[in-house]
Amino acid sequence: MSDEPTPAEEAAAEQAVAKAEAAATRRRWITLGEIVAVAAVVISGLTFWNSWSERQDAAAERAAERAAERKERAASSAVLLIGTPGEDGETLALSDPAHRIQQIEVRFPEALGVSPQTSVLEPQIEAEWIAARMLELTDGGADRREGRLPVAITASYWDGDVQRTGTAIYDLVWRTEPRTLQGRVLKLRGVILRERVKGDGQARIDAMWKAP
Repeated sequence: MSDEPTPAEEAAAEQAVAKAEAAATRRRWITLGEIVAVAAVVISGLTFWNSWSERQDAAAERAAERAAERKERAASSAVLLIGTPGEDGETLALSDPAHRIQQIEVRFPEALGVSPQTSVLEPQIEAEWIAARMLELTDGGADRREGRLPVAITASYWDGDVQRTGTAIYDLVWRTEPRTLQGRVLKLRGVILRERVKGDGQARIDAMWKAP
């Protein structure tokens, strides 16, 4: 009896090998397909993340631009008062080149004992509002003195078509001078912006002021 395979056995063996190779090939294709599918999901996710991140960056940039624009508009719409003393120093005209000031209210430290004063149309601070009290407080010293008095100034004005009101703390700069046969006189020199405040600013100037 011969040990050599019969033609039928050889054919069966070849078919088995072919089937095994085909199955292996299918498994390789399935594995490759899975890899491609996973890669596609990853790429899609990265694309989505990149798109989302770009949208977030663009939104943040627009928000920053709007905030900067609002800040710029607020800065441009805020009043910055300039004080121009009269020739005799008895008055101090207040103005802002960028805005037409209609009215001001000036508050003084409560300890000074001077009530709030208002001025309209051509707003100004008058030395006589505080002269008696300031001369009293500086009596006994040098005739020529200079100092600053914190005041809260609330200005009403138009910003384009919008009516606005703003309050800020200013230093009111004053000086005393001798006057022939009439003792001393108080003169106003100008105002210096210190800070902007909410409300009427009374508590703030009370805390700032120290009697000369």
